[in-house]
Amino acid sequence: MWGQGHFSKTSAAEGVSFSGIVQMDEDTHYNKVEDVVGSHVEDAVTFWAQNINRNKDIMKIGCSLSEVCPLANSVFGNLDTKKIYGGLFSEDKCWYRCKVLKIISDEKCLVRYIDYGNTEILNRSDIVEIPLELQFSSVAKKYRLWGLQIPSGQEVTQFDQGRTFLGSLIFEKEIKMRIKATYQDGTVIAQAEYGSVDIGEEVAKKGFAEKCKLTSSTNVCEEKKSDPGQFALRNLKSPIPLWGHRSNQSTFSRPKGRLSGRLAVDFKNENDSGNHVTFPKESLAVGDFNLGSNVSLAKIKQDQKLIEENEKLKTEKDALFESYKALELKVDQTAQELQQEKAATMDLAKHLERTLKIPVGTRMKNLAAKVEILKEIRHVSINVRFGNDLSDALQVLDEGCLTTPASLNELEKIWAEYNLAQEKIQTCQNVNEGNILIAKRNEVQQKLCMAVEVFILEIDELPLNKRLKTLQDLSVSLEAVYGQAKEGTNSEEILRKFYDWKCDKKQEFTNVRSETNASLQRLIAWFQKTLKVFDLSVEESLTSEDTISNIDEILEKTESSVCKELEISVIEHGDADKEIILNTYSQVLQKIRSEESLIAIVQSKYKDSIEFKKQIIECLNKSPSVDHLLSIKKILKSLKARLRWKLVEKNNLEESDEHDGSEIEKIKQEITQLRNSVFQEIYHEREEYEKLNTLAQKWFPELPLLHPEIGLLKYMNSGGLFTMSLERDLLDAEPMKELSSKRPLVCSEVKGQIILIKGYSVDVDTEARVIQRAATYHRAWREAKEESGLLPLIFLFLCKSDPMAYLMVPYYPRANLSAIQASMPLTLEEALKVMKGVAQGLHTLHKADIIHGSLHQNNVFALNREQGIVGDFDFTKSVSQRTSVNMMVGDLSLISPELKMGKPASPSSDLYAYGCLLLWDDNVKSLLSSLIYSRSSMTAEQVLKAECFLIPKGKSVTNPEKEVEYVQCKKEEEFKLENLNKYEEKTRNGEADFD
Repeated sequence: MWGQGHFSKTSAAEGVSFSGIVQMDEDTHYNKVEDVVGSHVEDAVTFWAQNINRNKDIMKIGCSLSEVCPLANSVFGNLDTKKIYGGLFSEDKCWYRCKVLKIISDEKCLVRYIDYGNTEILNRSDIVEIPLELQFSSVAKKYRLWGLQIPSGQEVTQFDQGRTFLGSLIFEKEIKMRIKATYQDGTVIAQAEYGSVDIGEEVAKKGFAEKCKLTSSTNVCEEKKSDPGQFALRNLKSPIPLWGHRSNQSTFSRPKGRLSGRLAVDFKNENDSGNHVTFPKESLAVGDFNLGSNVSLAKIKQDQKLIEENEKLKTEKDALFESYKALELKVDQTAQELQQEKAATMDLAKHLERTLKIPVGTRMKNLAAKVEILKEIRHVSINVRFGNDLSDALQVLDEGCLTTPASLNELEKIWAEYNLAQEKIQTCQNVNEGNILIAKRNEVQQKLCMAVEVFILEIDELPLNKRLKTLQDLSVSLEAVYGQAKEGTNSEEILRKFYDWKCDKKQEFTNVRSETNASLQRLIAWFQKTLKVFDLSVEESLTSEDTISNIDEILEKTESSVCKELEISVIEHGDADKEIILNTYSQVLQKIRSEESLIAIVQSKYKDSIEFKKQIIECLNKSPSVDHLLSIKKILKSLKARLRWKLVEKNNLEESDEHDGSEIEKIKQEITQLRNSVFQEIYHEREEYEKLNTLAQKWFPELPLLHPEIGLLKYMNSGGLFTMSLERDLLDAEPMKELSSKRPLVCSEVKGQIILIKGYSVDVDTEARVIQRAATYHRAWREAKEESGLLPLIFLFLCKSDPMAYLMVPYYPRANLSAIQASMPLTLEEALKVMKGVAQGLHTLHKADIIHGSLHQNNVFALNREQGIVGDFDFTKSVSQRTSVNMMVGDLSLISPELKMGKPASPSSDLYAYGCLLLWDDNVKSLLSSLIYSRSSMTAEQVLKAECFLIPKGKSVTNPEKEVEYVQCKKEEEFKLENLNKYEEKTRNGEADFD
């Protein structure tokens, strides 16, 4: 290791007296010059310094300690004062090498940081073991000014001033040391020079030290002996000079807090992580040194007193520990004696049990009771206990296992080829290219027909339904016993373990049962022999020794056998047995589910094959006919022409001066009949379109390409909503002026249903978007229809003369929420029913990725005051355009806060508007709180499940006053409608009074 290479010559160990024999080596050491930097001052003549050539070594030590010490174990037991440890310096929380000088208490130790010289009291938890490669000599050396000593009887104040003065001379300065001698404890006697200044002479001039007097050839100088612990405590927390803060620009000088030049690069490369600096303190100025060094005499005395008390406590602790050891030994001896007594008592109890026999009558009575229980258990099946039900299930699965039909793979291959051909036809827009693709498709179709025939014949021979019923019954019976199975991978090893376990258990049980039967037979034989002994009429001579003497042995053996069988039959399985059984159960269920899945695939493919065969045989090598649709269109064209002629005839008669009222009435009836016939044929046309739509989507995608004149593609794109046969002027429509503030609205009647026709101004670009948005809405409604909670769309058609699109929807007069709440507010129960329907409508839209964006009180309808539905929206506008309209309900804006901040609309913004509409009642506060504060995590589906919507079934008690009010209001509405109808009739006949 690098540490051993650099530090092969170790200095003497620390902890020796400061005075001692001098070792001189004239050839190698005397007057040798070293360049050092002062790192720590002990007194006016003693200090620690580091050789400037060892800087990189210090950095490497810091890097190694930062990696090793955080993961090392804290010291335990007795500490070795000669060993080097890692210590966590309290001021910068970095690790440095240290030696233990003194153990102050069980938790605290006095240590010296050997690479710097300063000392500190550390907790044991802050001292760790370090590896052998870091166990080398210290970087810092202890120096003593040559020829000087501390005057005897020096005051504490003067002592501190002398230490401070020496620090000001050597602190962060390059010093030349001329080595004169070395003490046995490793202290180097040297003459210190800073430039032309002799540091020893400066200290002596100030009176902080005096010249040494030579006494002998072996003792160079004398000094006042002092307690090393006390001396170390005096220097606790004394500042450690940093080379990096020297003012002179030497090789190792650098500005405060950063490395410069080549040294910075080297340091970065060698120490990417670990301690921030390579010295125990990050920053220290000379002024800090002076403050840190000013240790008061009172503090020293206090520390001395603390050490004495700790020594006393340690002595007491050692005594108590010895007492504890003695008591612990005594407790162990007592426990052993108690264990011996317990064993002896158990042996005595067993001996008494053997010697003091239970009366025969009691034993026979107990044995009879156990045999009775055993009889009941033997009558009950024990299949479950030994997994017989699982092994039976595995046998059922193996014997009748359904494998993939041989024809299925070939069928799927041809079917994939057929689907690809269909997709190419569907995307084709050129008739000639389409014909080529159709011919290729027909070839694949022929192959598919043959594959379908083979597949159907093979499947007809398989008992799929019977097998599926067997698997379902097996699954139900096993789940009733074992419950929910855990997930696991398919493994034959599990089944092998199960069979081995089952054989072992069955063999064990068979042996136990045989032993029980044999024991009971011996007991029966004993009774039969005993009967002969006590029967005086039996002439056979039998002695009591032959029969009665062995009854105890027979009873004991029989009782043991019966108890053992009861134990096996009654006691639950252990954890290991349960794991084997449950793992096997999981495997069985996986096999069942796998086979059920295969049957489902086969049945689905069989159903598709039957349907394919039925459709293709009818239209083999030819497309379905559209003649019926064309004939309907022809009829419609004739009916519309007749209707237009009748409308013109009626208008001419009404405008003539002398018109016959009966003739006009007759024409009106004919017009009504013609309109009904037109709508009847339009519905027939829709039915035919729907048939062709199904055929185009499943089997004949070429229909829109081959017959563009029928407009099938536009019908398909609109989701079955668009019609080309309906025209605005064919309807007997009345303008709805009170509702026509935004767009043209007219009201009419179709086949007994009042409808509303909305007009939208469109151009070439917006026409496609209107159809697409309306189709998406219509598809969402078709998924659930009446259960969707949405207003249905009846027809979408375009005007041939003007750029208008018309949407036909049902009309519900005065059924919107605003009108109802203004005339006769809903009761709580009615409101909850209505709003639950509205929530269902939002759920339907959101499930189809549609954001309404226009939910308000005029667009929510309460049909019969109990069924709530959501109205449609303006299909010419995008979501952002719809949400930009600020609607109010009372004093509340229906625009959510995130929309006001410019964020895009989302399902939660619909729920905000929904929550505002709920605000008329206090009983929905809990739901409102969730809608307001947790909208980001709320969905319309969760709203549907809210507690306030869980209305109990059964008819609720209504308010009689409200019922009467509702009936009166309904009569008023009917009266108004009747007057409106009379007014319209007069208007048609020209009899209305316009004054």
